[in-house]
Amino acid sequence: MSFSDSQIENIEATLDAYLRKERPPANVLSQLDYAYTISDKSVELHEVRPRWDDASQKMIRPFAKAAYFKSRDIWRVYWLRADLKWHAYEPTPVVATLEKFLALVSEDKHECFHG
Repeated sequence: MSFSDSQIENIEATLDAYLRKERPPANVLSQLDYAYTISDKSVELHEVRPRWDDASQKMIRPFAKAAYFKSRDIWRVYWLRADLKWHAYEPTPVVATLEKFLALVSEDKHECFHG
């Protein structure tokens, strides 16, 4: 089941607050920015950069994902490995809230999300 409209509003507000806090300074935004997508039951965080061979085009690279499981009221945490597949974030594969997921990504204690 997809997120409800009110859930999407809350998720967007939480993600927008995260981006305001984590976004690079204004003078760097043309070279690196962050964005997110919300799908049926998950959110993904992305880096947005100019393409190396054509700076007029943007490259969007996902780096963190949280999938919501309503039946257990938990978020499963994933990171994108070099094989370009999502893998469970083994130090903390499950969190209770979206805010806790974003805190893990910000801390990046094991350098999985931002390398």
